[in-house]
Amino acid sequence: MLKLGQGGKTMNFSLVSIALLYCCILILCLPGCAGEVNSNESRIQGENSNSGIEQFEVERQQMVEYQIRDRGIQDKRVLAAMSKVPRHQFVEPPWKDFAYSDRPLPIGYQQTISQPYIVAYMSETAEISPDAKVLEIGTGCGYQAAILGEIAKQVYSIEIIPELAERARQTLSQLGYENIEVKTGDGYQGWAEHAPYDAIIVTAAPEKIPQPLIDQLATNGKMVIPVGSWYQDIVVLTKTEDRIIKEKTIPVRFVPMRRKLLK
Repeated sequence: MLKLGQGGKTMNFSLVSIALLYCCILILCLPGCAGEVNSNESRIQGENSNSGIEQFEVERQQMVEYQIRDRGIQDKRVLAAMSKVPRHQFVEPPWKDFAYSDRPLPIGYQQTISQPYIVAYMSETAEISPDAKVLEIGTGCGYQAAILGEIAKQVYSIEIIPELAERARQTLSQLGYENIEVKTGDGYQGWAEHAPYDAIIVTAAPEKIPQPLIDQLATNGKMVIPVGSWYQDIVVLTKTEDRIIKEKTIPVRFVPMRRKLLK
């Protein structure tokens, strides 16, 4: 026993040794502890990310069940496409939490992504077969094109706003759609190079149906298009060998079809 100080206080030398040993162990373990904390943080972040993806999938199935199937959409291929395509990938980050809500959402440049039911309704009404060639006017963010890409053999889509066209190309490419081609151009003129089309879907409203689109529609093909200025209706146009049949179906509200990009 070692005596320290004048007051006759003593300290057991073995206790000092033990204290020093614990300090050394603590110092040696700190890097490992930090690594374990970082590993745990990464795991938690991964779990949160997976949880977010799972939540989107749940919301997408609920969207299909309650917003689409319950409103009368019956085409199994359309329902399958709506169940598969990740709508949240086509909206801007501030709106992702609303991606599967029953509403259109802004995508920039005074444009919107259509309400899910309207996308499903137009896709079903066009009566698109698996081997069909489809023209879409108004690519926007590319969501309607993706749905069409799931149910048609080939999709050609035209967008007049260059920035939206490029964004849609990137998103569709990232999701692996090789049967969709996006072009920047005037939708009024259609895309004569690949005509005739078995179906044409228009996602912006002209005041009257553009004649070039009628010309590019195949015999027995259907065009689904919103028509009007302030008051609009979906018009289903069927082209037979000897006449054009037009039928108004439901009232809608689409952005106007542009002939040129507004500055």
